Amino acid sequence: MKKILHILIPLFVLSACDDELDLSPISDAGSNGFYNNVDDFTQAVNGVYNTLQFHPDRYVDLREVRSDNIYSPGQAGVRDWNAINNFQTTLATLTFISDVWNDTFNGIMRANTVLDKLAENPDAVEDAAVRTRLEAESRFLRALLYFDLVKWFGKVPLIESFVTPTEALEIERSPVDVVYNLIISDLEFASNNLPASYEAANRGRATSFAAKGVLARVYLSRSGPVLHPDGPGLGTNEYDLALSLLNDIINSSQFSLLPVYADVFDYNNESNAEIVWDFNYISGGLGVGALYPTAFYDEGWARINLGFPGGNPGDGPKRVSDDLLNSYEPNDQRLEPTVLQGYINAEGDMVDAIFFDKFINPDLAGGDRFDWPINYPFLRYADVLMMKAECMLQGAAGSQGEVDDIVNQIRMRANLDPMSNVTLEMLLEERRKEFAAESLRWDDLVRTGMVLDVMNAWIAVEDNSGQILSVTANSIIYPVPQDQLDVKQGLYQQNPGY
Repeated sequence: MKKILHILIPLFVLSACDDELDLSPISDAGSNGFYNNVDDFTQAVNGVYNTLQFHPDRYVDLREVRSDNIYSPGQAGVRDWNAINNFQTTLATLTFISDVWNDTFNGIMRANTVLDKLAENPDAVEDAAVRTRLEAESRFLRALLYFDLVKWFGKVPLIESFVTPTEALEIERSPVDVVYNLIISDLEFASNNLPASYEAANRGRATSFAAKGVLARVYLSRSGPVLHPDGPGLGTNEYDLALSLLNDIINSSQFSLLPVYADVFDYNNESNAEIVWDFNYISGGLGVGALYPTAFYDEGWARINLGFPGGNPGDGPKRVSDDLLNSYEPNDQRLEPTVLQGYINAEGDMVDAIFFDKFINPDLAGGDRFDWPINYPFLRYADVLMMKAECMLQGAAGSQGEVDDIVNQIRMRANLDPMSNVTLEMLLEERRKEFAAESLRWDDLVRTGMVLDVMNAWIAVEDNSGQILSVTANSIIYPVPQDQLDVKQGLYQQNPGY
């Protein structure tokens, strides 16, 4: 069971007025009688972490459902994730898209408030090292959230300090390269000022290696081809910069691959040697566990196997795609811990339901569908190794032999034969199975420039429903939520294609 860090502290709430942009938190605690000592600031930083509680659920729908790993056209198309899976052009009106925008900016504004207050009252945190760490944690979290926004929406309002709702009405969307500049600056500060690790009581806080790993992802994403004029790929060719950061993580000798793949996701083996950084939850009936496992399973399966309701209803299940399922080689040890292939219903009949169950252990479920006692593995050492191989295949220093060795370490653990002369396409196919259900596939396809060809070829074969639209360059990012466009006419322009 978890015991750390996901502390539910309602420090700030977003304005919900119809005539105000949902960018600015109203801080009851922040103006009077708060931010006076290290405990206040620690509590406030915990409040920034708290905004990540439902972030993995958004990853499932925006990055896994969007990819060729899940087939979920829906019977009636009424579920938000069905519309996302189907590449509908009407996504701007989805409540889900609006919630993603609002909640992510809420986290950014919490981080900004902490940073503002640290600058205004530095003496409140007497220990300079602690003060710097709190700043570095806040900047890390702000960078992580802005990185997600850039990948989801392209241009976004760039806000580096607390603003009022009225002030927010004057802030236009900044170009992607400008937002990246803040992200990189924040992550460089974090990587230079965060500790490499924490004692058990603080495990789950951002580390220097977490910052370096995210910054490597940023450089990989920026280096990708320009598929959309406001998309995350800028063609910057910064693979050597990413490689250097990844080597720092590898050369630390602090992380390693576990011998058994399934052990990485064992409820009783969290914070293991393969986890570079994860989102920590607490659970055990406290109602502050994870929700993201619920995003994968069938409601019908839950009624049989869990003591609480939840899951995807029968009109919109999230099925592992046939293409992914058929891509596993015989004896691949990653398949069984990742995919549930059918279950027995109350009548004793086999239900042909194939969904991801990598993060699901019915015997250790929490009190309800919001309370799964399992951390979210945001960055694994296997990902660090395979990103290094990607850098070398994209032209960074290194040899084909090094690339092959990395991929074969991954394949050996999966009980598969080694490969030679690994190409970028082969690497992505290996990543697809290694990180299935971990919501990396869509980003992998976008940053390598393969997304249009791969997704349209997949749709042509997989989509028996005929509901999934062709993927175009406009599909690379999501629309600005319609309720944001309606707040002040002309402040934001909608992304093309929506």
